[in-house]
Amino acid sequence: MSFIDRFYEVLGTASHKALVTEIHGKTPMPTFGAELGRWVGLLRGALRHHGVVAGDRVVLVANNSARWVATDLAILGEGAIAVPLYARQAANELAGMIRDCAPRLVIAENESLAAALREALGADDASPVILMDALFGGFTPVTAPPLPRAPADPVTIIYTSGTSGEPKGVVYSVANVDFMLPVIRDAIGAMLGARREEDRVFHYLPLCFAGSRMVLWMTLYRGRGILLSTDLTNLAEEMKTAQPNYYLNVPALLERVRTGVEKKVSEKPAPIRGLWNKGKAAYLRVRQGKGSVLDQAVLAIAKRVVFEAIRKQIGANLDCLICGSAALPEETQRWFEMLGIPVYQVYGLTETTAIVTMDKPGQAIAGRVGWAIPGVEMRLGEEDELQVRGPNIFVGYWGRDEATAATRTADGWFRTGDQADLDKGGSLKLIGRVKNVLVPSSGHNVPPEPLEEKLLSMPGVEQAVVFGHARAHLVAIVTGDMDVASLEGPLEAMNAELPHYKRIRKLHVSKERLTPENGCLTANQKLKRRAIEKYFAAALEELYR
Repeated sequence: MSFIDRFYEVLGTASHKALVTEIHGKTPMPTFGAELGRWVGLLRGALRHHGVVAGDRVVLVANNSARWVATDLAILGEGAIAVPLYARQAANELAGMIRDCAPRLVIAENESLAAALREALGADDASPVILMDALFGGFTPVTAPPLPRAPADPVTIIYTSGTSGEPKGVVYSVANVDFMLPVIRDAIGAMLGARREEDRVFHYLPLCFAGSRMVLWMTLYRGRGILLSTDLTNLAEEMKTAQPNYYLNVPALLERVRTGVEKKVSEKPAPIRGLWNKGKAAYLRVRQGKGSVLDQAVLAIAKRVVFEAIRKQIGANLDCLICGSAALPEETQRWFEMLGIPVYQVYGLTETTAIVTMDKPGQAIAGRVGWAIPGVEMRLGEEDELQVRGPNIFVGYWGRDEATAATRTADGWFRTGDQADLDKGGSLKLIGRVKNVLVPSSGHNVPPEPLEEKLLSMPGVEQAVVFGHARAHLVAIVTGDMDVASLEGPLEAMNAELPHYKRIRKLHVSKERLTPENGCLTANQKLKRRAIEKYFAAALEELYR
């Protein structure tokens, strides 16, 4: 039985279970198994009406919803290849990916999105763009089991961000997903332990991304429900409504939670502030094995009076948090642990079916991203590049054999492009990218070179280096005969044209140039980024202070 067969089995046995619940502010809107199954049948009939057959690509461009899930299941059931795309991405970028995979059908959430896609694709494109609404009525439902597939058959294409060039379609096979879902199921079971009731899983990240897709498919595989955010601007209220036991995060959200709590505590009466600060200091000493009897007593009081109250405000039912997409700062991970909320890190790439490593319950090491999941091997290659081998490695990039081959070593290992450290116990720590791509804590991939070019166009700037990997935002070191004040106007103008995650928040101006003599440039004048980061360590810390 493939994972697709398992999904359809769940639709048949969970008729009275809320498999997908949309959270609209204070109101949960459940879709039960019977209704979801009815939708899937209608959608399969609609796909057949539009000529979709096994092996065809079907693009889905929509925001998270129960109907998104039903459409995904219908595409899988018809033997087609699901291609989910990010609805908030620029229409011209979406059009490039649509042309690349040459779909039989493009399904858009609403008319404004459909119109933008049609305009970007142009009249000559053969891919018809239809509205999701148009698929939900007037077609003969299909009630047959899902069409059979072989383990090597492709089931979905997930496009990369394109930061190192044109986006590439990562192809997953049935075997890739069949391997991954039991691994995630077992890991989640270990993280949550024995439960008397079903766990509540909240999800706010777009389902078109690899990690999100695995979360969704894992809940269906387990025969459980998922709670979906519908409004990221109202996330705090949605979480109160959802009351989740766990959810997948990017580091930026956890850092915002931490900053918000610290701010609120700073506004509390002096006794609460004092106990909070003393409790944090005591926790640190106890954690380091240096705690005294007094520290133990202070920590016990702080936990009972302050920490537990804050923990309940963050999530009364939280058993743990799961964090991926970028490195989580050590201090943030320890801060949540102090409150009694363990944070388990997950590391992986789209090309690795989302996951390579996961933390183990009770063994998480702050600053490291866990151990290889069962069945997957890791090693370090040239420049400490992490290389991976296992059933999780993707089939290849859609229509790009040469690019696919470039991701493999001569002996068949997948090259991640990430520089890493492996300790003797197999725990992984991420250091940076072999290629110059920054991943701030928002999880976005940001190539620094285009930003550095913009900085070099400013009056007086001779050299520029952008930083921000695993940080909350980007900053830059620039050299030249000017001061920060003279660059404020040009920097503001530059940032106004950039998305939030590419904006340079602060600059440090150095009168000293980067040279081969001070170790910041190679002999042929190329930037030695890690050496520059070390050379300007104090300045960088001041920028982030």
